Amino acid sequence: MLDESVGTAPEARTSVLALGIVTHVSCDAAHNFTKPNVDEIELVAGFGVRGDSHWGETVQHLVRVREDPTRPNRRQVHLIHGELHDELKLEGFTIGPGDIGENITTRGIDLLSLPLGTRLSIGGDAVVELTGLRTPCKQIERFRPGLLAAVSQDANGNLSFRSGVMGIVLKDGAVRPGDAIRVELPPEPHQKLGKV
Repeated sequence: MLDESVGTAPEARTSVLALGIVTHVSCDAAHNFTKPNVDEIELVAGFGVRGDSHWGETVQHLVRVREDPTRPNRRQVHLIHGELHDELKLEGFTIGPGDIGENITTRGIDLLSLPLGTRLSIGGDAVVELTGLRTPCKQIERFRPGLLAAVSQDANGNLSFRSGVMGIVLKDGAVRPGDAIRVELPPEPHQKLGKV
């Protein structure tokens, strides 16, 4: 159900109410591939998930730090739709929340189809703005052989990243399993999410 446009001029955003929920939250201070599930995470504007290895204003992903440690961190929060776990199970992979590094696991939202700049209001306060698609690396193949192809190619072998989305934190807030997620689309024309 579409709500009326919200926001202030010149940027009008379209809000879609009660589209999804948080099913799990995960956090790890070390640069491990899998993140353990926790009861709550704290999102902090401009930094990401407090206590997580990707916390910071500048890039924290190890490869990107080696390339240029001064670049802005556009990958503060990683979200995966729980429906991906269901799809992967049908393909023979057993994957659960946090297993492939996401901070927030959702249900009821097609994250991959949302446009660049979409804002997710999560729980009572937190707001995350989507910056791009998560591009899987060799670590995902080491975690489960064959998984890299499964999450980065379509049935015809074309690139099709489906291992979640990345975002930045615009507004502080605690996020817990069971929290509602409201989607606010950016003004048109919409731009597809790309690699970030």
